[in-house]
Amino acid sequence: MQYKSQAVAKPYFIAAIALFLAQILFGLIMGLQYLIGDFLFPYIPFNVARMVHTNLLIVWLLFGFMGAAYYLVPEESERELHSPKLAMLMFWVFLVAGALTIVGYLAVPYASLAKLTGNDILETMGREFLEQPLPTKLGIVVVALVFLFNISMTVLKGRKTSISLVMLAGLWGLAVFFLFSFYNPSNLVKDKYYWWWVVHLWVEGVWELILGAMLAFVLIKVTGVDREVIEKWLYSIIAMSLITGIIGTGHHYYWIGAPEYWQWWGSVFSALEPIPFFMMTVFAFNMVNRRRKDHPNRAAVLWALGTGVMAFLGAGVWGFLHTLAPVNYYTHGTQITAAHGHMAFYGAYAMVVITMISYTMPLMRGRLANSNRAQVMEMWSFWLMTVSMVFITLFLTAAGILQVWLQRVASSPLSFMSTQDQLAIFYWLRLGSGVIFLIGLGLYIFSFFARAGDAEPVAEAST
Repeated sequence: MQYKSQAVAKPYFIAAIALFLAQILFGLIMGLQYLIGDFLFPYIPFNVARMVHTNLLIVWLLFGFMGAAYYLVPEESERELHSPKLAMLMFWVFLVAGALTIVGYLAVPYASLAKLTGNDILETMGREFLEQPLPTKLGIVVVALVFLFNISMTVLKGRKTSISLVMLAGLWGLAVFFLFSFYNPSNLVKDKYYWWWVVHLWVEGVWELILGAMLAFVLIKVTGVDREVIEKWLYSIIAMSLITGIIGTGHHYYWIGAPEYWQWWGSVFSALEPIPFFMMTVFAFNMVNRRRKDHPNRAAVLWALGTGVMAFLGAGVWGFLHTLAPVNYYTHGTQITAAHGHMAFYGAYAMVVITMISYTMPLMRGRLANSNRAQVMEMWSFWLMTVSMVFITLFLTAAGILQVWLQRVASSPLSFMSTQDQLAIFYWLRLGSGVIFLIGLGLYIFSFFARAGDAEPVAEAST
């Protein structure tokens, strides 16, 4: 590390991976509940498992983004973090608040939890991805404000680079759009309209700025390509992301009672959304091919390349497959949506956080790269997780196509539950792929405990 305060990123990354593991475990519980309806009932009903699974996804990614910012910003700003103590305080506040929220989901019926946490004072609960109780939402706002103050002061007092400014813009956007989670109008159309201002404008808007900044930072470090070249690519990618993503919000407005013109605006701009992800793939491979040095951290390079490819496939291709209004009319809310969601989140955001962790964790432990043995394990984990996610996506896509036919197209449509019975084979295959994914994640975690062996110290590498 160039600056001591960068070490505050380490606990954030450790928490992120631990929560990622918990998310996958609850995903497997849900996978079994699709097949064995009373599995773990009444202790962990399906609706609770789903809520925990999706909330853990959001929280662990936020831990990853914050850890990445705490490592990236001081190095880009060429100065120590404004307040490492404040960063550590917010780490514990966020971790404890998140843990208590998950315990609340598991230990208390959701309706009772709402009464206990003041939902009658300000109704914010009950919406997908935004199920958090009011105190948790307020805690997230406090943590976000302190975090943004910390990194903003660091940037303002230090060197300003395109990477740090794009990262900062993405993080501020994340915080601003989260405020719409407190607005829960009684009108269902308005509720859904503004709900997407959090969910869509996060994952298909400001989060893409964070993704671009993190990927650019790692590629500068591992390739040695001129910063000016990478920054030009970064600006192009984020411009296309915002142009397509913001107006592309309209593809969620097709069927909620919004004006009819959203069918055209949403369709056209959503059809363009694969472009920035394709640019990201070309960007990653182009930078690696033009590299001026062979960085010893081969695993981090692999994760960086994988991020571009999987983000393009999951967010770009699978998003495009069912984003046009005439297609979405049949596919909305089916397993095709789930297929897109799984690969998009893994490819675009989970993989870039892992890329950042793989590059920075050895540096925070005093070496430029992990040992060859550890990196081989990590690269095996990459292939196990990535290939299994591809199969999860394919099985869910097949299930979704059959679901559309049986439930929405056939001359004698089946009921929802009857249709689910016909999809069981795909759910078993999805569950098997999920187990392989868990093995891959376990191997990734274990790689950090492998003996240093032939690991290259930073001092030796710099000579």
